[in-house]
Amino acid sequence: MIDLVLVLAAAFAAGLIDAMVGGGGLIQLPTLLATQPQLPPAFLLGTSKFSGLFGTLSALWRYARSVRVPWAVVLPGCVLAALASLGGAATVSHVPQQVFRPLVPCMLSAVLVYTLLRRDFGQRHRPLPLTRSRQALAFGGMLLIGFYDGFFGPGTGSFLMILFIRVLGYDFLHASVSARAVNAATNLAALAWFLPRGEWLPGIAVSMAVLNITGAQIGTRLALRHGAGFIRVVFIVVVATLIAKTSLDAARLL
Repeated sequence: MIDLVLVLAAAFAAGLIDAMVGGGGLIQLPTLLATQPQLPPAFLLGTSKFSGLFGTLSALWRYARSVRVPWAVVLPGCVLAALASLGGAATVSHVPQQVFRPLVPCMLSAVLVYTLLRRDFGQRHRPLPLTRSRQALAFGGMLLIGFYDGFFGPGTGSFLMILFIRVLGYDFLHASVSARAVNAATNLAALAWFLPRGEWLPGIAVSMAVLNITGAQIGTRLALRHGAGFIRVVFIVVVATLIAKTSLDAARLL
């Protein structure tokens, strides 16, 4: 009973954080691993992805009522990232994740330093012209991040937000909306791999999805009320936490 309460609380917190800046998996998946150590990791990944998908979709629905979603960029990005995520999920059993673990905190550290040095970064929404070279950068980035999400995952939302801000000129609010859409597509693609194999826990997954949706609605409301500056602060805190978590995970493998 205590384990279930912890898992549901983690699902709520994950939905809250993920709706604003991503990183919900940092809370949700480790809780599942800690409370269900007897189960294969694939079952817990499938359960976490199921819960996260519904939270992300509910946040996207809430955002779309108040913020214009740049679908001309987001929809093709969703398709590319989803296909790449499916490829990442299929590859996970062939390439050891230990190869990539040390790189994640390094990449996140670069993201954090860049955000801290550029105080105006993501504060103003000034979409840049969608030239061919910018399209290639944006869609190529979504392909790589989609593959990474299907294969490993920590920090996916943060990487997507940086892509939308740096390459396309969005502010943190519009980048958060766009990242939620692409992240929903990558989660859905990963579930297309896990669910047909029965690699999920339906009862727990549905309960977690309800709490994840509740948290996502509150997180979205906070983001819309307080704007890009507030999201920037939350983003910095979550990325710093992700760096600490992924660094610890990498160190344990040494």
